[in-house]
Amino acid sequence: MAAYEIDRYLNIRSAYGVSFGPDGDELSFLMDTTGTPQVWTLDGPREWPQQRTFADERVTFASWSPERPELIFGMDEGGNERAQLFRLDAETGAIENLTAMPDAKHRWGGWSHDGERFAFTSNRRDEAVFDVYVQHRDERGKGATLLHEGDGWLSLAGWSPDDSRLLVSQAYSNFDQDLYVLDLETTEIEHLTPHEGDVRYQSASWAPDGEGIYLVTDRGDADTLSLAYLDVASAELETVVADEWNVDGIALDDETGRFVYSQNVEGYTELTVGEFSADDPTAFEEFPAPDLPGGVSGGVSFGPDAERFALSTTGDTVNTNVFVVDIESGEAERWTDAPTAGIPRETFDESELVHVESFDGLEVPGFVTLPDDRSAGAESSDGAGETPVIVDIHGGPESQRRPSFSSVKQYFLDRGYAYFEPNVRGSAGYGADYAALDDVENRMDSVADIKACVEWLQDHPAVDPDRIIAKGGSYGGFMVLASLTTYPELWAAGIDIVGIANFVTFLENTGDWRRELREAEYGSLAEDREFLAEISPTNNIEDIAAPLFVLHGENDPRVPVGEAEQIADRAGEQGVPVRKLVFDDEGHGFSKLENRIEAYSAIADFLDEHV
Repeated sequence: MAAYEIDRYLNIRSAYGVSFGPDGDELSFLMDTTGTPQVWTLDGPREWPQQRTFADERVTFASWSPERPELIFGMDEGGNERAQLFRLDAETGAIENLTAMPDAKHRWGGWSHDGERFAFTSNRRDEAVFDVYVQHRDERGKGATLLHEGDGWLSLAGWSPDDSRLLVSQAYSNFDQDLYVLDLETTEIEHLTPHEGDVRYQSASWAPDGEGIYLVTDRGDADTLSLAYLDVASAELETVVADEWNVDGIALDDETGRFVYSQNVEGYTELTVGEFSADDPTAFEEFPAPDLPGGVSGGVSFGPDAERFALSTTGDTVNTNVFVVDIESGEAERWTDAPTAGIPRETFDESELVHVESFDGLEVPGFVTLPDDRSAGAESSDGAGETPVIVDIHGGPESQRRPSFSSVKQYFLDRGYAYFEPNVRGSAGYGADYAALDDVENRMDSVADIKACVEWLQDHPAVDPDRIIAKGGSYGGFMVLASLTTYPELWAAGIDIVGIANFVTFLENTGDWRRELREAEYGSLAEDREFLAEISPTNNIEDIAAPLFVLHGENDPRVPVGEAEQIADRAGEQGVPVRKLVFDDEGHGFSKLENRIEAYSAIADFLDEHV
């Protein structure tokens, strides 16, 4: 029996999404104290924070003006992902809706340096594409100026140092992007990165002189992402940092040239802090890296003059908090004190990185966590062969499980379950070749990786081989359903959260703005319909044997709720024990505390009954 109920674990708070105020003495962050993420501000380390927004809906980001005591933040409704942009006056507390077009998505593009204007992309004109807009801070609704009509998925990477241009990114897939420069006066747009095949151009930032751009890319024969400098005039690309691990991204202060870049080393973050040379854009002085708790850090925001930066950090046993780092000394100070709901931190269990050989010899990395601090490789003296395991499969599929804090995972560990989080082929973080191993016709090879991981678990001395559970959300939900229908003998139960049940109906009904991006990964309806139908779990449901719990949000714009309805109905027709739970006020996942408590309480009860 668990020492604490699920509501206690779900009341463990996270502080993240940090932004420095213009004077450097105040920062904002997001925290879910009220049950959904809201904007909070703080005047100093470990001081009492002030709540700034009080909505029932989640806030997705907040960004301080560089010149005034005001922030812009984003918020959608009921998980529909049609975010609107709001301005918060930090002195009066007044909040204004700046966009007020609830049928459109608005994607933040940043403040101008003088704080007079902000930029964003939106699908106002055509739901399937994103256009570029600039709006004055005092304008409302339709007052935004349409500067460029896009023909796909556009996002913004920031204003040039003199505020005359915008850096525009167009994504064709998660592994193929282009960069453009948009002149705000002439509205002419210049293509910087013409290329053939798939090339990633990501995390782009203007250099201080406005003549170049720092970014991460795998252009050429590179398998992993390198840090590079792109000269705007010549389009010449020079490598700055390259090695065997991805450079995940770079945060750059475009006034000083000071930066923080991160590398993803088997899921763990390694930070490099420095300052670029004014004479050679590929040379830099390196400063000491901060010593931060946990293994995963990110979300950098620079203070004035880039003397300090703030970021959030997390780990298996470390709930997410904000730290401020002195850039030259590397000294880090914790600013937020997100509570653990009275649960002692020493009771949290830490994962161990392992590698599992799959059917074709591929090494599949994963994180295994055993309850009560049992090591992943040793036999327990009091529970060998008796521990049930939850195999929790990430979505994406171009995502990655990393050793970050999860209150849900710690809850099930407290209930006596082990946890295994595989990064099967197709996962991000291990190079482009690894990520492409599951594309289109190779989709089911990633499901075979799950089989190999289960067989590895079955041989583990602490694991009960008859009590292994598949759990996953979104694409991870597809992986759960595909694992249950392809390898039914392996599973004691399955938990499908907002998962894809049929690739054909999913692609037909997903949001118009994301269909092309998803077809690039899964295959197209025009060319691959037969194959997509063949591998869809709904069309293989006769093979399912394990009890199935399906959870979904009614307003899900990514994986429509019809996916849950059809898999639950068809599994039930096979005589399989099925439960379905749909939340009317949620989208692609569950953001409201009361819904999360209901969902995971129901999952625990379901597993108690069937496992």
